[in-house]
Amino acid sequence: MNAVYGRALYKSPHVDMDNVPGFSEMNNYQKYDAIIRKIAAEAPVRFCEGELLCGSATLRDAINHVVPAVFQGKTVFPSMSHVTLGFDRILREGLDSYQQRIEERLERAAKERDAKKLDFLHSLLEVINSIHIWHGRYMSALSEKLAAARTAEQQTYYEDLLRNLERVPFQPPASFREALQALWFLFAFVRLCGNWPGIGRIDQMLGQFLEKDLQTGAISEAFARELTAHFFIKGCEWITLDSRGSGDGQHYQNIVLGGVDENGCQSDNTVTRLVLEVVEELPIGDFPIAVRINAHTPEWLYMQIAKVMRHGSGVAAVYNETQIIQSLMDFGYSQQEARRFANDGCWEIQVPGKTRFGYCPMDAFAVLQNDVLHVNDACTPPDYAGFEEVYTAYRSGLRKLLESFKESADHYFDGQLPVSVVALMEDGCIESGRDYVNGGPVYNVFSPHLGGLPDVANSLYAIKKVVFEERRLSVSQLVELLRNNWEGAESLRRHCANDFQYYGNDNDEVDAIATRLLDDYTAIMAEEPRRSGMLLPPGISTFGRQIEWKDVRGATAQGGRRGDILSSNLSPAPGTDKAGATAIILSHCKAHLENLTGGTALDLKLYPEAVSGADGLAAVTALIRGFVELGGIFLQIDVMDNTVLLEAQAHPEQYQTLSVRISGWSARFVTLDEEWQRMIIERTAVGR
Repeated sequence: MNAVYGRALYKSPHVDMDNVPGFSEMNNYQKYDAIIRKIAAEAPVRFCEGELLCGSATLRDAINHVVPAVFQGKTVFPSMSHVTLGFDRILREGLDSYQQRIEERLERAAKERDAKKLDFLHSLLEVINSIHIWHGRYMSALSEKLAAARTAEQQTYYEDLLRNLERVPFQPPASFREALQALWFLFAFVRLCGNWPGIGRIDQMLGQFLEKDLQTGAISEAFARELTAHFFIKGCEWITLDSRGSGDGQHYQNIVLGGVDENGCQSDNTVTRLVLEVVEELPIGDFPIAVRINAHTPEWLYMQIAKVMRHGSGVAAVYNETQIIQSLMDFGYSQQEARRFANDGCWEIQVPGKTRFGYCPMDAFAVLQNDVLHVNDACTPPDYAGFEEVYTAYRSGLRKLLESFKESADHYFDGQLPVSVVALMEDGCIESGRDYVNGGPVYNVFSPHLGGLPDVANSLYAIKKVVFEERRLSVSQLVELLRNNWEGAESLRRHCANDFQYYGNDNDEVDAIATRLLDDYTAIMAEEPRRSGMLLPPGISTFGRQIEWKDVRGATAQGGRRGDILSSNLSPAPGTDKAGATAIILSHCKAHLENLTGGTALDLKLYPEAVSGADGLAAVTALIRGFVELGGIFLQIDVMDNTVLLEAQAHPEQYQTLSVRISGWSARFVTLDEEWQRMIIERTAVGR
């Protein structure tokens, strides 16, 4: 966690393909296979004395979201993220069964004489062969360690490691430790090849193994907890503490806990508790955790979530699974599939191991500023006679934006490159004979994600008040002030900024505008929920893009100046929420969130004193319960005092492990660049 292993990666950035004969003449799948094989054969094998799990992603360029291989000095292939793979199926069946399935599908492809399918299916077999190569290198390294063991304790230690790695992931695991080793080994290999996968429902995958071992006495709970801690500690191997904009923890290795299984049975178990206990104790924010909450969630789980949350770092968040399952079913998923939901490694909703997920970020506020008000051009804005004319113009601009998005779905499968490592672990790819990015998975999702909707609601509300009710100025006069960044109109700017209760304060009038905007958005998308083989579930997010948007949005009708950082996800804009956490949740949940099948998030920042002691834990659980009962989707709470953040800015060397919630991930605060740190600090904290 102190970046020793992360910085060691700089010694081994990638494999070099220049010395591979005929590489330039190979087709893309042949190149990909050669790269993955060389990665498996040459990436440094790292094993640290005392580790209880084997396998490490030891090539630096993998951290940069590319396949870590170069040819003539250039990266050859990009990699994949926003995907949670079917680790659960491999744990049930073992990789050897995948080889059999692929070989059977190859026979059919040969009869079909489909060259593309043959190349792809052969590539899947090459991936399995590469995993065998990598696995064999670790087995050899451990055997050498065993041969050199000098004490009985060392001998037993290496024998245990060899025994627990020997069969997996090729055969189904027979114990909790084997299952955890298999999961880690697969996850590490996928990352070694440059991909950033989510892990998914780890307690669902491992719970039955642990319960069996505990019942038979094969393992103690204390040792199971230690193994779980090793899993989380190894997940920090990419920590470098180097600044990179959005921080050094954005690798989408999300974990989902709790909730019901595909048959509707409550699935919280001992693994659920052990995971939360480990992250409560250790300062690890690299595995963001989302806990699924429903009406039958046990009290102990509520309390354990609250304990984790109050330590800060934003590592734990909650899903309202009842709302999400119903939304997925309304969109067309079966009940069993809907119950299996996890996320894409961030917080967007998907069925793990069966989904190719992509999303398109769009700035809803830019439609108002550019198409309706023309703040950022020289055009004369229309002489709107009333608020409804302004709103109608906005809805027209929104429709135009969304129709353009729908057209882009027609070309989503065009020109995609191979990602066989990912495709191997996605249901549908073997059966269809198509790669992950070429329509192979069972579900192919391209989700529109609007950002800035709270800012649109706030601006429209300010226009309604100042222009059409108070009649202080016309729309064109307001636009001229915004073009001049409110210069010469400070009194009016302050009036707009301070004298109205904006989104996040439980003000029915502005919240009704936000609800209307969301309803129009989801209604337009519901007109064509599927297109060109793609599912198009709507979502609302920013994921920090409010930073890159701030310099092109212009000054705002709600009193904001050019360059202000505005709202995140479906949360209040910084400084506008003045009535406390309950009012924020009430505003957020008034909208018909059940129509956002692609999901959204509410960000809450609480002061530490608001969550201290038994009363503080009760307050956190009450907020979670209220959010779920009112129909929210995803709630992420961070507990932090801005005094600490400002101190970390001034003395970063003293705060190397201080983590904060960004959006679907957490990051060490000192690795964020200045603009991202500013965004976190400006979030309104409540509870004093």
